[in-house]
Amino acid sequence: MVYQSPAGARDLLPLDVAQKRWIEERLQQVFHRWGYHRIITSTLEHLDTLMAGGAVQRSQLIQLQSDEGEIGLRPELTASIARTAVTRMAGALYPQRLYYNANVFRRASSTHHNQQQEFYQAGVELLGAQGWLADAEILLLLAECMQELSLNNWCLILGEAGIARSLLSTFPANLREQVRYAIAHLDRITLETLPLSQEECDRALMMLDLRGHPADVLQKIASLDLETPQAEALNRLKSLIALLNECFPVSSSQSTTSSPIILDLSLIQTFDYYTGIVFKVVSNTTYPARIIGQGGRYDQLLGLYHPQAETVSGIGFSLNIEDLHQVLLPSQQLPHATPTSNWLVVPETPQAYTAAFAYAAKLRASQHLVRVEMNLGDSDPDTIREYARHRRIQQIAWIKSEGLPSIESITSIKSLLSPSQ
Repeated sequence: MVYQSPAGARDLLPLDVAQKRWIEERLQQVFHRWGYHRIITSTLEHLDTLMAGGAVQRSQLIQLQSDEGEIGLRPELTASIARTAVTRMAGALYPQRLYYNANVFRRASSTHHNQQQEFYQAGVELLGAQGWLADAEILLLLAECMQELSLNNWCLILGEAGIARSLLSTFPANLREQVRYAIAHLDRITLETLPLSQEECDRALMMLDLRGHPADVLQKIASLDLETPQAEALNRLKSLIALLNECFPVSSSQSTTSSPIILDLSLIQTFDYYTGIVFKVVSNTTYPARIIGQGGRYDQLLGLYHPQAETVSGIGFSLNIEDLHQVLLPSQQLPHATPTSNWLVVPETPQAYTAAFAYAAKLRASQHLVRVEMNLGDSDPDTIREYARHRRIQQIAWIKSEGLPSIESITSIKSLLSPSQ
């Protein structure tokens, strides 16, 4: 019998892990610099916790059998963090700056049997901070993550759920969700065939095309007959974009006059999870373009988990580690090999075993990380040297019977090869 991983699962080998950690460690450095603290929530959640915000469908969840009722594997982290914030962090001083680095699980569709079902994400949640300055912090933090990874060819697609929802409110109630779904999926044909008046159809198509350079889109929105809440949201959006244009880091692939922001008010979710800005970060390094992160503001979510329905504002984003990995592979930034050991300690006789382990322990006790391997039985010196070369180990410590070390420097296989080889 050949044992294989389940459909949709995969194993990460040491080089995969080294490359994944390279990405995660750089993101973590950015999170730390901005004052965010790591939170680890349970992989298992009750289904009603996962589905409370309406962002997750039951068909997406991987469910497990339990005596405690319906539970499942988390498909994202925001719901778990929201639950934790109101149940375990009651009385906390806000704002709370939290980040995570974890795996999530989403059921593959029935039409894609081998589709991936386990994913890795890193992201942040800023709880208890309202207003466009908090929005700016999250988006500037996101931009610094891109800069830390030396990701140049990326753009931010920015929408505003509140404005979009207000514009949708003018459509007939019985058709509103169909209009919303069609706009969210950029389905022009459906909009043109729905039983709308010509004025309503034109308005729906106008919303579908509300994307492009921020100044152009803002001008189109300003020309509409906006009520006071919509006008206020528009002013906040203008202030946010102006600040981002001043503060966004300019990459080597962007001129000082270009902006990585695309304003897109057709960026409408098919659920009411978000209440303010929504956004996606897209890399144009690969074809087709790849979504490497997403997020938004959710000012009502935490109230769903609070016993007295007391709400706390929130905004955050998640970055998709697998997508970042694929985008970064051609750049040659990722490690090309697993870390090498610095030493191979070889006891030459059984009488040297104790001294060899003691010498290895002494090497490992260095102030800086020193990787030390023990030879566990091979007695042929040439075979031991060949192993060290292949593993790119720099030095061998031969331990004599009396416990004294003899140090030998090793030339790796790579350095022995000529350029033509």
